[in-house]
Amino acid sequence: MKKSENIIEVKELTKSYDKLKAVKGISFEVKKGEIFGILGPNGAGKTTTLEMIEGLRPIDSGEVRIANLDVREDPNKVKSIIGVQLQSSSFFDYLKLTELLEFFGSLYQRKVDAMEILKEVELIDKAKSQVKTLSGGQKQRFSIASALVNEPKVLFLDEPTTGLDPQARHHLWGLIRQIRDAGKTVVITTHYMDEAEVLCDRVAIMDAGKIVKLDTPDNLVDRLIKKGFRKKKVEKAANLEDVFLDLTGKLLRDA
Repeated sequence: MKKSENIIEVKELTKSYDKLKAVKGISFEVKKGEIFGILGPNGAGKTTTLEMIEGLRPIDSGEVRIANLDVREDPNKVKSIIGVQLQSSSFFDYLKLTELLEFFGSLYQRKVDAMEILKEVELIDKAKSQVKTLSGGQKQRFSIASALVNEPKVLFLDEPTTGLDPQARHHLWGLIRQIRDAGKTVVITTHYMDEAEVLCDRVAIMDAGKIVKLDTPDNLVDRLIKKGFRKKKVEKAANLEDVFLDLTGKLLRDA
């Protein structure tokens, strides 16, 4: 897919809480059809940045445009074209998955095909189940399904694989790629560097409220190596996660 048109433009974005400057005038663009990662340690400003872009947190100063819509001037229009999967999502425990998706669709005045959405996230066999009966990986997939009900142009995922086992993580990576390949743009925050390296076309690395570097994962790694960086421990051709997947299989197992 051609990735030349910017679908998100962030200019001099700032956010403060009393004397704490959480986000310090950051600027970047996200191209249409890419998986874009925002990385950084705890307290770097990742989630605050994401929430301002999504229109979930007030912007102190700066500008955010999504598909040429100004987030501050047209928040409702922006929310109609984005999907948001939060770090921790709460659902009505006693509704079936199909009922929940239909309910979410009604919030957008949209009639949804709940079974088709569940098929997309491989939960069709759980259509009549309640959220409280789902495993951790299933809940994450359903959280993404709920963010797809309005057929968003941009999907925001905040730490989507936290707490998942390797099989569930790899399965969710495949799902995220499928969503991108279906024509959507994906913006993701993660603490897992291997996840960012595998999934992201480009990453912005944040620290102390600023973007300290933005590039493709390959370019960032190559630049570090050119500086003379060498690992103290020589990497093996495989790691313990590879052993785990080899011994237990890569197929997703849902409890």
